[in-house]
Amino acid sequence: MESTDSQPPVEAGHNGGNRIEDGLKENRFLADALIEIADLLESQHAGEFRIAAYRNAANTLSNLQTPVRVIDHERGIDGLIQIETVGNSIAHLIDQFLRTGRVPLLDRLRGEATAERIFTTLPTIGPELAHRIYDHLHVETLPELYNAAISGRLSEVPGIGEKRWKAIRDHLSARLKHQPKPTAPLYPATDRSVPVEEILDVDAEYMKKAAEDKLPKVAPLKFNPGNVAWLPILHTQRGDRHYTALFSNSARAHDLNTTKDWVIVYRDDDQYHGRWTVITSQFGKLWGCRIIRGREDECQQFYLKRRT
Repeated sequence: MESTDSQPPVEAGHNGGNRIEDGLKENRFLADALIEIADLLESQHAGEFRIAAYRNAANTLSNLQTPVRVIDHERGIDGLIQIETVGNSIAHLIDQFLRTGRVPLLDRLRGEATAERIFTTLPTIGPELAHRIYDHLHVETLPELYNAAISGRLSEVPGIGEKRWKAIRDHLSARLKHQPKPTAPLYPATDRSVPVEEILDVDAEYMKKAAEDKLPKVAPLKFNPGNVAWLPILHTQRGDRHYTALFSNSARAHDLNTTKDWVIVYRDDDQYHGRWTVITSQFGKLWGCRIIRGREDECQQFYLKRRT
């Protein structure tokens, strides 16, 4: 199918008829993105029900006679969830697209990391600083970056002093002012929504299957001049929770030679979204253990229980 990477029609026209026409084009653009997500999930051996959910939602959006942008503007996420076959997860995906013009899930499945490219559209942020922001904060969209700026987390990134932090915060405030009302951040600073043992179990499954060369591979856009499909990707479930896992392809992971150690685990289902980074600890009592960044305290308790 034709790639959905072209610029979507995100701005409505002045004429009422044009606004509706542009909105319906945007619906079809999103439908194409959902179809591509379903196709990629199928090629990457995801569960059939998850694949069917994206195809069913794509069919709904193709035939929807009201622009989703209008629904999101008037009723927010709750209004999107009420669209037949859409549900919570796809509603958040649509909302993300309407606020940023990107579909991060699609980018991940393609093996692309677009967050850093998006961040370089902000004043004073070049490619190197964009790498640092992504590596330290693990945020993917401008609203998530804005949330980090408001909370003060952005000021913790090396190279961002108080003046630059405030400038970025103020620019994002003005830039996002006319976007649909932001929802809660998809990935909290410390996400404890899932027990550490479950995330570590997903990580263990990924590491084992990657080592045994039993996973499909994607060709990441960054640090891959030969366009080689080297990055293993896992889709797996625990109960009704859907997870995607893949090695980190960040600049910092390459610098530290940890592209076969650091694993990013994403949760993407109708109940919740989440993201965690799992690494091998190099320090202290947890040396040599797989741990989740930001949840070291829980990991320590987890391993203590296993040893007793």
